[in-house]
Amino acid sequence: MVGTANNFRMRHAFSVVNGEQEAGLNSAPPSNAGSEYGGFEFTREDVYALLNERMRYKNKFNYKERCENMMDYIKRLRLCIKWFQDLEGSYLFEQEKLQNALDFAESRCAEMDLIMKNKEEELNLIIVELRKSLASLQDKLSKEESEKLAVMDSLGREKEDRLTVEKSQASLSEDLRKIQGELQSANQRITSVSDMYKLLQEYNSSLQLYNSKLQTDLDTAHENVKRGEKEKAAMVENLSNLGGQYMSLQDQFNSCKASVDDVAKQKDVLVKEVASVRAELQQVKEDRDQLQLQVQTLTDEVVNYEELVVKSNELKERCVTQSNQLKTLQDQIEAAQNKLRVSDLFAFEAKTEFEEQKKLICELQNRLEDAELKIVEGETLRKKLHNTILELKGNIRVFCRVRPLLPEDSPGADGKDVSYPTTTEALGRGIDLTQNGQKYSFTFDKVFMPDSTQEDVFVEISQLVQSALDGYKVCIFAYGQTGSGKTYTMMGKPGNPSLKGLIPRSLEQIFQTRQSLQSQGWKYEMQVSMLEIYNETIRDLLSTKDSSRTEYGSNGKQYAIKHDANGNTVVSDLTVVDVCSTREVSFLLDQASHSRSVGKTQMNEQSSRSHFVFTLRITGFNENTEQQVQGVLNLIDLAGSERLSKSGSTGDRLRETQAINKSLSSLSDVIFSLAKKEDHVPFRNSKLTYLLQPCLGGDFEDTDVQ
Repeated sequence: MVGTANNFRMRHAFSVVNGEQEAGLNSAPPSNAGSEYGGFEFTREDVYALLNERMRYKNKFNYKERCENMMDYIKRLRLCIKWFQDLEGSYLFEQEKLQNALDFAESRCAEMDLIMKNKEEELNLIIVELRKSLASLQDKLSKEESEKLAVMDSLGREKEDRLTVEKSQASLSEDLRKIQGELQSANQRITSVSDMYKLLQEYNSSLQLYNSKLQTDLDTAHENVKRGEKEKAAMVENLSNLGGQYMSLQDQFNSCKASVDDVAKQKDVLVKEVASVRAELQQVKEDRDQLQLQVQTLTDEVVNYEELVVKSNELKERCVTQSNQLKTLQDQIEAAQNKLRVSDLFAFEAKTEFEEQKKLICELQNRLEDAELKIVEGETLRKKLHNTILELKGNIRVFCRVRPLLPEDSPGADGKDVSYPTTTEALGRGIDLTQNGQKYSFTFDKVFMPDSTQEDVFVEISQLVQSALDGYKVCIFAYGQTGSGKTYTMMGKPGNPSLKGLIPRSLEQIFQTRQSLQSQGWKYEMQVSMLEIYNETIRDLLSTKDSSRTEYGSNGKQYAIKHDANGNTVVSDLTVVDVCSTREVSFLLDQASHSRSVGKTQMNEQSSRSHFVFTLRITGFNENTEQQVQGVLNLIDLAGSERLSKSGSTGDRLRETQAINKSLSSLSDVIFSLAKKEDHVPFRNSKLTYLLQPCLGGDFEDTDVQ
């Protein structure tokens, strides 16, 4: 058959996978399938009845009836899967909705906690400040009360002193009035005495003038006496005449002398009186000074009393001010207490709201746990249904892809003509080959036309890639003669995203699915290894050492294949790389493609002369359910089969062709033995089949082959 490439696929579950006893399904809520199937509802009983249904045939050789029953059964399974996918979508949507609500509630709760903490800190600060201010105010209040008591005591004492001072002031005022009256009378007396003193002084001065006059008269009289004595001689003669005059003058003189004595006596009396008046005046002055001193003392006492009155008024004003301050402080304390009560009320409301939010979060968490449990159960059932569908489709499936004609190809040049049947049974699954007038019909699980794209091919095998993520061992072979496009189908064309092959697309799907399953608690680890089997010799394509060809491999190592009892395959000294992205795998693919063995034949200028085996080991662990899966995806680009008569191979190419054909024959023997369920399957006939024995479904014990 010109330009055909067949794909084979086998799956086998690991026995070490946790969660083999699947949780029972809860009664699922009603859901509508897509418009393709109409509205249906499934319960747990329906699903288990569908899974446990056994086909009964009236005639077991009536293949048409069996096919129709099988198609109907597959249709119902697809309908159930579609319903479960919609249900899973609704659960995922509800889970996302609940998760968003939970995130929002948690953020709201966190904000409320933060606000509560801030409010609580503010309230604590306010309470501390209020308590400090209250303590200080109480201290001030106690001090003010003590001062007020002291002031009241002093005020009482001042009132008593004031009454005493008022009484003393009244008595002093009475004494002052009396003293003022006495002072006025004394002043009058002093005035009268002063007037008398003035009169006495005037009288004394007149007496002095009179005395001086008398003295002058006496002097005149002495002079006259002297003159008379002088004239005595002269007047002796007139003595007799003058005797009488003398006697009269003597009498006058005696009388004058007596008057002078009287005046002197009066003068002494007046002097005594003046002295007594002076003494009285001095006494009055002393009394006046004493009274003035008493008046000054009383004035000082009055000033002190006025100062006491001013101080008393100041104390009263201070008491009033302190009373107002005390009232203000009491108002502030009452306002602070009101604010504290409001804060307590707000805190109680916030606490109540927090409790409600907490209950809501608990309810949302419970709903989220239920949704996650339903998702886990739905995922378990999806895996089971997916596995059932794949088993119904066949553990071994063969796809045929027809390569487009190349420019150098001409239709019917070798007498062959390819056509595609249009009957219902063979549509998309059959291919007719006409050669020399003889028609040969072939039927496959799927036939890809020449115009089919890489995406069309990948869509058909994408479910197999999903099986690897579910914990199964999957093998996908690209089989065909040299030049039929196997490497193009598997690897694609570098630099053109639309022409990517199955390997890059499978890796993209795996990494995208891994990213989407992280929300369900799944964590995956990926390990990649790439090898080729050249002339029944294993070569490591990822080895960074010398790539010189030797008898046992690329760098002189002897690679041994070993299987353990759990179905794990280990190739000794093979390079295994942990990968996290498609970019890393693409780099490794480029490295492996440069190391792969190719050669030129008459049928293909760049013919792959070895079997290329790409192995991706997948280890997954679910933190929520503690479920663990281990899957293996083997993507094999087989060497091209060819006839020696057409390839014209000689020497090394001849030995390569013989090894390739022998290996492909061994693979065909294994596939047919598995399809016929024979007791013995010849896995050991070639390195390729023995390497893939766990994935192809063979029973094995601990063995190794070199």
